[in-house]
Amino acid sequence: MIWQPSLLSLQVILVASLLIVIFGLGLGIFFARTDFPGQILLSTFLNLPLVLPPSVVGYFLLLVLGRGSPIKEWFGINLLFTWQAGAIASAVVALPLMVESTRAALKNVNPELEAAARTLGSTEVEVLWRISLPVASRGILAGFGLSIARGLGEFGATLMVCGSIPGRTQTLPLAIYDAVQMQNYQLANIMVLIMTTIAFLLLWWVRHLEFQQPQNKRQKRQKESYSHEIERRYSEKTPQLPVRSRF
Repeated sequence: MIWQPSLLSLQVILVASLLIVIFGLGLGIFFARTDFPGQILLSTFLNLPLVLPPSVVGYFLLLVLGRGSPIKEWFGINLLFTWQAGAIASAVVALPLMVESTRAALKNVNPELEAAARTLGSTEVEVLWRISLPVASRGILAGFGLSIARGLGEFGATLMVCGSIPGRTQTLPLAIYDAVQMQNYQLANIMVLIMTTIAFLLLWWVRHLEFQQPQNKRQKRQKESYSHEIERRYSEKTPQLPVRSRF
């Protein structure tokens, strides 16, 4: 009884984490690197799952995935009341945490580091891959950890789109609810302990990232190394003028 919802929750969160990394990291980079009209409106729309009731998010997902939607009518894909729908619901409610953490972490990268890399001939992709993302890695990882914790504990939207079918769509939060409804408190206590332990470990990891080496010291060392590299290359390209003797 415990292992089925535990394994299903693991399966759901693995797929959700893949969606979170792909779309969350991509959107975070997009918002951090671009400035366009309507950016605030789009960012506000993406952050709605943070403040809307999970049932409302689930209802919107029903409209997107259910009867009459392009996914159902055009492509013939039926995702409702499957564990895949639960993975999508978990990813949607957790996505804003990843997007905002990535955006904030990239915004805090010292622009002088990126400018130094461009001076050395790096392209924008190389600057992003070799400078910006490594410097912002702790903030991005912290956002990913919070997203996983949020997605793992999702209840309302998951219940709306995939129900609570034991062995098929019943994740740990849904199994806890059913156990309490059946007054099986011993089973509920065990599952609550599992969820609490996982959430505590994820939050501890996020806090551990925050208390590691300060970002500004790391950026300072990288800035100094790039400054030395620029000086070295400049001295190599600058021709040495002969020194004339005064005598």
